[in-house]
Amino acid sequence: MSAAPVHGHQPIARTQDAVAAALPPAQRMEFYREMGEADDETIGGVLRRWWLRAQLYRDPEGDRIHTAVQAGTAPGTPASAVLRRLGAL
Repeated sequence: MSAAPVHGHQPIARTQDAVAAALPPAQRMEFYREMGEADDETIGGVLRRWWLRAQLYRDPEGDRIHTAVQAGTAPGTPASAVLRRLGAL
């Protein structure tokens, strides 16, 4: 399975080097710090979280989407509401 390009961009490889290169310089040091502190059980989650952030930074609509999510105005249903409905919370 392959990821679809975001607005014509090729997807970012899920490697430490590719994620670091895709991040803005201000975020890169924090990424390296978290990767350096991660152990064998958490490093995959750290890489995955930063990969998702890198995808968002790369998306020209990323700022607008992030603002809408933070403001609660993004389309869709929050995961917490879905989980409550399913009785998982």
